Amino acid sequence: MQMNVNIAVDAMGGDNAPGEIVKGAVDAVNIQKGIMVYLVGKQDLIKKELTKYQYPEEQITVINAEEIIETAEPPVMAIRKKKDSSIVVGLNMVKDGTCDAFVSAGSSGAVLVGGQFIVGRIKGVERPPLAPLIPTEDGVALLVDCGANVDARASHLLQFANMGSIYMENIVGVKNPRVAIVNIGAEEDKGNMLVKETYPLLKTCPDINFIGSIEARDIPKGYADVIVCEAFVGNVILKLYEGIGSTLIKKIKQGMMQTLRSKIGAIMVKPALKATLKDFDASEYGGAPLLGLNGLVVKTHGSSTAKEIKNSIIQCVTFKEQHINDKINEKINMTK
Repeated sequence: MQMNVNIAVDAMGGDNAPGEIVKGAVDAVNIQKGIMVYLVGKQDLIKKELTKYQYPEEQITVINAEEIIETAEPPVMAIRKKKDSSIVVGLNMVKDGTCDAFVSAGSSGAVLVGGQFIVGRIKGVERPPLAPLIPTEDGVALLVDCGANVDARASHLLQFANMGSIYMENIVGVKNPRVAIVNIGAEEDKGNMLVKETYPLLKTCPDINFIGSIEARDIPKGYADVIVCEAFVGNVILKLYEGIGSTLIKKIKQGMMQTLRSKIGAIMVKPALKATLKDFDASEYGGAPLLGLNGLVVKTHGSSTAKEIKNSIIQCVTFKEQHINDKINEKINMTK
């Protein structure tokens, strides 16, 4: 039986707010029954956008919030001072149980800080990591952490591996997911102090399928399902991944338009190429969940379009249906 899922969406966050955010919410409720979307932000602007679409009106509610936290603002100060911002109001709706999840394309720092201090961590979770799905030859892998904890400890990375395994198995459907730690070589004695301290913890953990180190060049090949690292390394990997992906797509398109022969060839291969390139479109996978909180918080790209917002909302449904937080709570407190 389908569960009812309530999702707060930051309608004012990101480069394309509120237009693309509202459209993404409308697209989500038009294909997914059993969800209630709360669009949080400046009421007049949101309602004006909603008039452009047809949708089941009982599935979208507008919650007024007059303030906006800008990307350049210090996150802690912004969360404390802007109580009527779309981010703070939305996070409080998760905290008080009105909503199961919060989705935002707004200030990453504010979402991360607010997630920890307003929604709160699951008991036993030391540091909640951001965990996006990234494309590989075999499907997708979970990169954890990609931006939340730049000064992580070995015990944090061990928890990342456990939480990431739960997510991949229950959300993506990968049985006994392979876990690897990002390193500069395959040898066990390679790496910086953090990697050297973490490696034996992962190796002796009975709850994960640890396969050793993984070099960055092997991540796109799909050698592992859960890629463990601290946030500085993870963010560099993610941004390079995105940059190379968009550059390759651009170069392929340019190459196909150079001559009459290449243009004819492009027409013939267009359907297959379009399907292949779709796999490398980050918006297909939704946003990055902040794992280990008492409720679900999903951070999407600042440049998110309606497609990514829609997929992030749908992602929240699966998260609740699979009881991910309950499983993380059980795993973390069982292994402590």
